[in-house]
Amino acid sequence: MRVSEAVRLPQPDLARVDIGTVLHALADPVRLRIVRMLTEVGEAACGALDLPVKPSTVTHHMRTLRESGLVEMELRGNTRVSKVRREELDQRFPGLLAAVLDARPAIADDPADPADTEGAGQ
Repeated sequence: MRVSEAVRLPQPDLARVDIGTVLHALADPVRLRIVRMLTEVGEAACGALDLPVKPSTVTHHMRTLRESGLVEMELRGNTRVSKVRREELDQRFPGLLAAVLDARPAIADDPADPADTEGAGQ
């Protein structure tokens, strides 16, 4: 019995991808989390990612990431294995992915924080 080879799913040529497309894909918190997770582990099957959404939603997000050029995906048997196109992205948009992945989350406003009210009436 012959083992089937991995089949790479279609993805865009990054030279034809606009930065707005990449930023739009990364703007979604779930997709950003997926990219962070894949960057940490290298590659993973969709089902192996611990995400707070339904599997059908994960599929949608993965397709969006692939179509935006951020992620490449291979079919290995019945499994879709994904990884970030880090080197290609760094060549096309130098420093962008590092800046986005290293960005600290925004600080949530806390109405009980006295620092927020200091000087408000001045």
